[in-house]
Amino acid sequence: MSSHSGRFIVLEGPDRSGKSTQAALLVKALRGRGFPVVHTREPGGTGFAEAVRQVVLDPAHKVKPLAELLLYEAARAQHTEERLRPALADGAIVVCERYTLATLAYQGAGRGLPVALVKKLNRIATGGLRADATIVLDVPDRVFHKRQTAPADRLEAAGRAFRDRVRGGYRRFAKSEPRTRVVDATLSVDQVHAAIWERVAKVLPRARR
Repeated sequence: MSSHSGRFIVLEGPDRSGKSTQAALLVKALRGRGFPVVHTREPGGTGFAEAVRQVVLDPAHKVKPLAELLLYEAARAQHTEERLRPALADGAIVVCERYTLATLAYQGAGRGLPVALVKKLNRIATGGLRADATIVLDVPDRVFHKRQTAPADRLEAAGRAFRDRVRGGYRRFAKSEPRTRVVDATLSVDQVHAAIWERVAKVLPRARR
């Protein structure tokens, strides 16, 4: 278990896999049981990191893969020190939409950057902070189009081949990442939430599970 007093829960998955919906349901369930909860996201979660998010996802920019990776890691370093560590030290349950596994899937598998480089920069940006539980919401590409309700951002507009590499990366890296579970996100919203809760409940403080 982690050295901090809180718990760090990460929801991962390709674009439009339902992360935000499931994160909101998980936060509601945790608060309903009396847990102090911080809900955040990557890239984002702080003023600086949200500004980086606007830049890196803006389709008007043509960002090279290495520059993209460094922007994500810069946002993560700020987010980790400004938001994550303080919340965990205060004993909060942190629910974060995406973390280091996303970088392996998107910039490693998706962009083709060396996995060793991505892992090294992840370690530097996080200072070694790791999730207590990571849940990957897995969906086939057809779901992406069914759930398209807003204009695509820069990564969403990268095309099916890119999305297929990202999904494959998530599935591959999830097997080797500790404390990680893959959930079939084509199931109903309630079924996916139940699967997530089953995993999360195992790492919560016993007094209020």
